[in-house]
Amino acid sequence: MDIPFLLLLAAGFLAGLMDAAVGGGGLLQLPALFGVLPAATPVPTVLGTNKLGSFAGTFTAATQFARRMPLPWKMLLPVGALAFAASFAGAKMVAYVPVQYMKPAMLAIMVAMFAYTFWRKDLGQTARTAALTRRETALGMAFGAAIGFYDGIFGPGTGSLLAFVFVRFFAYDFLTATACAKVINLMTNLAALSFFVPGGHVLWQWALPLAAANLLGGFCGARLAVLGGSRWLRYGFMALLCLLIGNFARQLWLG
Repeated sequence: MDIPFLLLLAAGFLAGLMDAAVGGGGLLQLPALFGVLPAATPVPTVLGTNKLGSFAGTFTAATQFARRMPLPWKMLLPVGALAFAASFAGAKMVAYVPVQYMKPAMLAIMVAMFAYTFWRKDLGQTARTAALTRRETALGMAFGAAIGFYDGIFGPGTGSLLAFVFVRFFAYDFLTATACAKVINLMTNLAALSFFVPGGHVLWQWALPLAAANLLGGFCGARLAVLGGSRWLRYGFMALLCLLIGNFARQLWLG
């Protein structure tokens, strides 16, 4: 195996680990793919190859979380289904929506999320025991549809948005919020693949080894998240927001 291929596998493992623990694995994996794949590779093919790898890691992480802790399935299943449909619709409409306006909007949202999490020291530190109300379930479906559409049409920061929503609006601890975010993210990734795979936008010779690396990373990342608990995840979440803010700011600065 050549060095670029080994570097891509290492990036896939680290992306799976990071994504399972706090999210943001695409910050590592997508640039690695653009650097390793031939320059003539179409962008949709790079994105489709990336999504297949990410799906394997997200699936492993979601499975690990589901085995180790109780999750609000009555809310997650309908929200996941709605997020799937919205993500697929977003992918179909990507050519008609001016996504260039999403970067400054996301930068402002990420800064606000970081400030709120930083000043609220107790945010996401207490485990919720009460069942969700009908109003909260409806709110979850609305957020699921909106974030699912965003994931299909643009994508970066989806996991962070989901985790913040579950902490801020449903009073879950960061560990439960991360687990819930993985379940919804799994559905949006599946929606994206249902668009990329039939269109032939997956390089299987790269995607399958990348998926294996993501799978291993997702397994390790989920275990670390469970062992570290919500306090550790709060710091990890803020560190990820800093990376996302820096990435969006850099892209806007470079035009």
